Amino acid sequence: MIEWAAPPRRPLLRQPAALAGLTWLALVILAALLGPSLAPGGPMEADPTRSLLPPGPGGLLGTDLLGRDLLVRLLWGARWTLEMGVLGLATAVGLGLPVGLAAGSLGGRTDAILMRLMDGLLAFPGLLLAMAMVAVLGTGLTPVAVAVGLAAVPPYARVARSVTREVRAQPYVEAARAIGATRLRIALRHILPNAAPSLIAFAATQLGWVLLNGAALNFLGLGVPPGTPEWGAMLAEGRAYLRDAPWVSTFPGLALTLTVLAANLVGDGLQEALGV
Repeated sequence: MIEWAAPPRRPLLRQPAALAGLTWLALVILAALLGPSLAPGGPMEADPTRSLLPPGPGGLLGTDLLGRDLLVRLLWGARWTLEMGVLGLATAVGLGLPVGLAAGSLGGRTDAILMRLMDGLLAFPGLLLAMAMVAVLGTGLTPVAVAVGLAAVPPYARVARSVTREVRAQPYVEAARAIGATRLRIALRHILPNAAPSLIAFAATQLGWVLLNGAALNFLGLGVPPGTPEWGAMLAEGRAYLRDAPWVSTFPGLALTLTVLAANLVGDGLQEALGV
């Protein structure tokens, strides 16, 4: 009989790619927390005489059409972007985890009903489903975050169900069932703690998806009000000046790209560190 060995574990801090992603996320969090202190002028302070200045002495990252400093707006935008990502991820995990845990633990008809519902939602592209949710919930940062989180529920529920079924087949779960433990106790005391490493690693990867789709909705004008220093909205503001002032869109796009990449690198690193 062939025995499959568990994948080797490597601490997160010993993985250069994951460490780089973790460092970038830490910098973004610091920018979100300290943005108002580092840039007290505010992201809406306009000066038409400084319109579309290139990066240089007039502004480290240049200015936009209204003469607003792009560095200041990027620092303030980190707070909006992270707030949307955390709220969206909390929505996905908060709804997807109970659905997947219930389907994997109970099995039978409950599993079939819940998973067919998730399959029906997975039939729609994630961004299209989020747009439909925004049409119901309305515009604004919180509705966009909730809409993107709801669109991320089906994949998270499917992963949670798969991991739950894998853990449910382990001998210690059978032993707990044999001594008369209830299904709820087995799910909360035995299945969930042992499924947590895989679910945490997948949640870190989902953060990048949530950030990207939330920024896409804001880029399309379905999210935050015009002028809000959110990175996706800033991308939309600069698209009309790509030929003459490419820096207006380049820096928000670069910040968003690096943040999504960092979330994915941390997710991959967590998988290796937790041995999943």
